[in-house]
Amino acid sequence: MSKPRSSLNAKKVRQELRPEQSTELLKELHILTRQGNLNADSLRKLKQVNHFLQFLEDPVTDVFERNENPLFVDVGAGKSYLGFLFYEAYLKERSTGRVLAIEKRSDLTLKCHEISKKLDFSRFDVIEGDVQTAQWPERVHLTMALHACDTATDDAIVRAVKSRSDYIVLVPCCQAELARQLGDTESEVAGALWDYPLHKREFGSHLTNVIRTLALKSLGYQVTVTELVGWEHSFKNELILAKKVKAFDNSAREKLAGLLKSIPVRPQLLGDLSEAGHSLSVH
Repeated sequence: MSKPRSSLNAKKVRQELRPEQSTELLKELHILTRQGNLNADSLRKLKQVNHFLQFLEDPVTDVFERNENPLFVDVGAGKSYLGFLFYEAYLKERSTGRVLAIEKRSDLTLKCHEISKKLDFSRFDVIEGDVQTAQWPERVHLTMALHACDTATDDAIVRAVKSRSDYIVLVPCCQAELARQLGDTESEVAGALWDYPLHKREFGSHLTNVIRTLALKSLGYQVTVTELVGWEHSFKNELILAKKVKAFDNSAREKLAGLLKSIPVRPQLLGDLSEAGHSLSVH
């Protein structure tokens, strides 16, 4: 069995990059070292972001075909690896389009401002604030979130729906809300699915994403669920891609209602959507 590569030197790095990716930006993001090398942890991060960007190619093309100056929002941006590499891939060579990164940590937002100014990414903006309360435009064309933890992914969904986002593209991270609730849910049959802590965590995570997809479908989104990258690069590997195609879908609402009747959890996502004027109850 061959030994996994722990790092790549500068001469071999190019084979891991997308054609448009510059080493200058990757060094600013500390994905590459100052010598141009790529360590194992950074290689995993880069593969995740690059696969994410690949899934965005068709949605971005569609958005630009239908909008003169679209807005793309990166929710829970962190160091904004995704936002900056997205800008370089899809906006740098265009004269229109804007990226808005949302991040609550002031040190990270300051750093992002510095990088965007240094690289002359003039249509890359950063807003410091929580996903739920940050002020951004009423109309968004594509909302993305890569590894937003626990209910932060739900916050991204709610804000995207409120902003009438044409596309919502998510790779959820850890999610514990429903796992906690399953401990209080009694069911002689279904309860066997989460008797053990490991099963409770994994089943809760799966149930969370099923509810997310049914909620999005109920609100008129066409949803695709797939793997982001190979499991050797990330255990948080589920990608949810949603495209708004109609006003609502009653069959999805009925499926969601049936699921919640069988497993009576109370995800905050549905309450937040209801408060935003998007009740998913079946009449």
